[in-house]
Amino acid sequence: MRHLCWLLMLTLATAHAHALELTGEAIQGGLMFGKVSPDSTVTLDGQSVMVSPSGQFVIGFGRDETGTRTIGVSTPGADKIERALDIQARAYAIERVDGVPQRTVTPDPEATERIRQEARMVASARALRQAVTYYATGFTWPAEGRISGVYGSQRVLNGTPARPHFGVDVAAPTGTPVYAPAPGLITLTHPDMYYSGGTIVLDHGQGLSSTFLHLSEILVEAGTRVEQGDLIARIGMTGRASGPHLDWRMNWLDRRVDPQRLVSTSDSRTSP
Repeated sequence: MRHLCWLLMLTLATAHAHALELTGEAIQGGLMFGKVSPDSTVTLDGQSVMVSPSGQFVIGFGRDETGTRTIGVSTPGADKIERALDIQARAYAIERVDGVPQRTVTPDPEATERIRQEARMVASARALRQAVTYYATGFTWPAEGRISGVYGSQRVLNGTPARPHFGVDVAAPTGTPVYAPAPGLITLTHPDMYYSGGTIVLDHGQGLSSTFLHLSEILVEAGTRVEQGDLIARIGMTGRASGPHLDWRMNWLDRRVDPQRLVSTSDSRTSP
């Protein structure tokens, strides 16, 4: 009997220890992927986090996020688990970019209204919340080329300080193929936005999405389900750009995260 009781206690302790599994880093611009029991609920600082039927979830941290975040996991028949995550700070470079069309650096009032309307379109496309986990396949580089810009850097455009850069830039000739870095659902295509030019938003599930900017050609339609490696567009220099490149951005909910942290610099699609 004592042996059976000991085995039961060990089983319960093991189950409790593995009730929350996390991979990734709690760092500015980072993503963490989690796994809990399928019947569990998850919160981040008290706010509900979407969990798939299999118990998978994702959380992210913004460029300037600081302090401690708390993950809570509640499972029927078990004690609530809480884990504190101390957000690591990053140092960001200053990038000076010249040769950008000046009208996109200091837009006139008419352009400003257009910019607002397009921002609402992108926000609406990113607002999709599905419990699916397309992101679980992992990510590959969407294009082959030289990394010419990185996440978080403070931009100075034609000598004028601008907002930080929230993506990773891959410089390559116009027409270079752009592939889906992970499966997902195309939620927006636009041939020519003021800042971003040819634009695609690709939803990876649970509020995690990729956005592809400055495209010369868009080869998919909104509502299309794509797989990792599918050809979706071609690189260009539309919108606010000083040369042909792909600007790949990612969001988790309202947080802008760093896509480069999800891929290897040795991946055959790009070179630093």
